[in-house]
Amino acid sequence: MTTYKIVRSFRDGHDDVIIEEGLTLAEAKAHCRDPETHSKGCTSAEGIALTESKGPWFDGFSEE
Repeated sequence: MTTYKIVRSFRDGHDDVIIEEGLTLAEAKAHCRDPETHSKGCTSAEGIALTESKGPWFDGFSEE
């Protein structure tokens, strides 16, 4: 079975970070549709702090 990982990417040259692994395609897509998984849509204190410290970011997925 093919699995997917969530990768957080930053626009301003910071290294990508693997957020989660072993997901189904449906789980990976659902994660990435959540507004909290990118700097433009997040409202959580953690997401806002991440944006302030590292600039724009988003979560994407790729096959493992």
